[in-house]
Amino acid sequence: MCASLGLIAIFLMSTFPAMAAEGSPVGHWKTFDDKTHKARATIWIYEENGTLSGRIESSFNPEELNERCHKCSGDRKGAPVIGLVILRGMTRHGSEYDGGEILDPETGYVYKCRFVLSGDGTKLLVRGYLGLSVFGRTQTWVRMEAQESGSASSNH
Repeated sequence: MCASLGLIAIFLMSTFPAMAAEGSPVGHWKTFDDKTHKARATIWIYEENGTLSGRIESSFNPEELNERCHKCSGDRKGAPVIGLVILRGMTRHGSEYDGGEILDPETGYVYKCRFVLSGDGTKLLVRGYLGLSVFGRTQTWVRMEAQESGSASSNH
């Protein structure tokens, strides 16, 4: 009986870190092209000063490695796309994150943003919108495994 309790304790201890990580959107996410539905980029979501931000870490398209955000404005104008902070100021409100903004580097447009983490922590439903949330679009980002994070092309 002691051996089975020991195995149960080891099992529970090994699953708690994974469960804790799944409860947060912090980490690496794979995004997909809206038109082709192919993997597009890796976004790293991180916490800074009590809010969540996200930056483009890598691209699955080698042609994008040296691109700059010429259509962006402010501090992001002309900045390299790889390393570009596209998600800013997100805060948690219950099961949802909002209050921030998301940048589309292709157009330079900045949208209000909200996202929800799936129950199992593997998907992030990211919605960018103008004015009201009904006037926008949602992308599904997929959490990347640690070994998968290094597989996309990167410029750093």
